[in-house]
Amino acid sequence: MRQIAIIGIGQTPVSENWDQSLREIAGEAVLSALVDAGLTSVDGLFIGNMLSGQLSKQENLGALISDWTGLRGRDAVKVEAACGSGAAALRLGIMAVGSGELDSAIVAGVEKMTETKGPDTTAALATAADADYEVIQGVTFVGLNALVMQRYLHEYGWRHTDFASFSINAHANAIHNPYARLREEITEKDYQRARMIADPINLLDASPIGDGAAAVVIVAVDDLGGKFPAQNTIKRPTIRISGSASATDYLAVHSRKDPLWLSAAALSARQAYGQAGITPKDVDFFELHDAFSIMSALSLEACGFVERGQAPRLGLDREIGIHGRIPISTRGGLKARGHPVGATGVYQIVEAVQQLRCEAGATQVEGARIGMTQNIGGSGATIITHILESDGMKL
Repeated sequence: MRQIAIIGIGQTPVSENWDQSLREIAGEAVLSALVDAGLTSVDGLFIGNMLSGQLSKQENLGALISDWTGLRGRDAVKVEAACGSGAAALRLGIMAVGSGELDSAIVAGVEKMTETKGPDTTAALATAADADYEVIQGVTFVGLNALVMQRYLHEYGWRHTDFASFSINAHANAIHNPYARLREEITEKDYQRARMIADPINLLDASPIGDGAAAVVIVAVDDLGGKFPAQNTIKRPTIRISGSASATDYLAVHSRKDPLWLSAAALSARQAYGQAGITPKDVDFFELHDAFSIMSALSLEACGFVERGQAPRLGLDREIGIHGRIPISTRGGLKARGHPVGATGVYQIVEAVQQLRCEAGATQVEGARIGMTQNIGGSGATIITHILESDGMKL
């Protein structure tokens, strides 16, 4: 497999974009990524999306978006892996370009979630759970995560307020991200007073939905400056994808031997570490899937950043902030940037590239050279981990 470089990024603000259609939102991100890469076309288009058929009544997104962006005739498909669809699309793009089948590709994630009624959106999201054994009982994703969080508090003796740091950190970082949906600071008092959704998860434990799209352009590292001469004149570091791994677990949470252990996160992270030749100690920042604060804790533990049952301590000791030992949610994360589900995994990649290019402004992690992203589909059933590295050199 050829090594892959990311040479262009694009994104739209996460918001309630009622005046833009699905194709317009996706097109904006795709065209921005092409401009950033200095290209006018690519060989393939991979679209991460979960809910277009249910909420927008639109499938066949590969043809839709390739047509809209002037990429007609290209290889183009939609990729679905629940909330992990964005990272799943990147995995397929990496395999296509890495194998030599394509020379270049755009990977985009897009979702439109705010034009439908709340119950309809909730029901659509529930299709990522086990329809026969979870959804039929009426449980939602908030409910599933609440059960897991309740068990965590019971097993390890933490208080609910001990999780406040995850949300406070995400909002503090989102203030400086013009693409984030919730650009406002919150305090521990705000967290404690927040409306309860499903005990113990309150409103500030949960990420907001939204409309949005993000995109990246990928090529083979060996082709930089050759087939893609424009890269010779773009003075910025080369961003390589040094690790890419996907793993699965039982779809239903109750089927797992241990509901407090994200085995797919541990497996995909271990594989990605091995591909990149690194350990957790080498990671400069981690864009994790903080759809709910409990998922932040479980991800940090499964990926080897902290011992089991001790993740809240990282927040309490300020180890997850921009200047901490393992910065997370550096541009707001799902919690404050927003969670347009099929696009989230690509937003994470775009934000990691910003860090590695030193383009993250006030939330720049000093000296960042290795970044990690992790995108989760369902309640931990599909988990995809990517490791990105900057060579720190100008092309």
